[in-house]
Amino acid sequence: VQLVESGGGLVQPGGSLKLSCATSGTIFSVFSSGTMGWYRQAPGSQRELVAAMTSRATANYADSVKGRFTISRDNKKRAAYLQMSNLQPEDTAVYYCNLDSYGGNYWGQGTQVTVSS
Repeated sequence: VQLVESGGGLVQPGGSLKLSCATSGTIFSVFSSGTMGWYRQAPGSQRELVAAMTSRATANYADSVKGRFTISRDNKKRAAYLQMSNLQPEDTAVYYCNLDSYGGNYWGQGTQVTVSS
């Protein structure tokens, strides 16, 4: 199973980005029954959960991103997304997607998001 993130980059404070996580090598039931999560890790910090969506499409968010970030998933495409708005310098980090399912726990390689003027 492979997860590949895309959509990161450099953005000014107040800007927006949409991250995508494409999966391959997993069957539909493994993906659709799992929880998709987005995590981030800033230099010198531990990896932290940003947002997650269960198989029933229940979403939860870190307090620091509530109202600014939105997680979504497309089971048919076996993909997940993270829409990020009103980005701030403290959002700068490497963002990783994660699939936690009965078939295993999988991580992508990460995509860099830098918020700077």
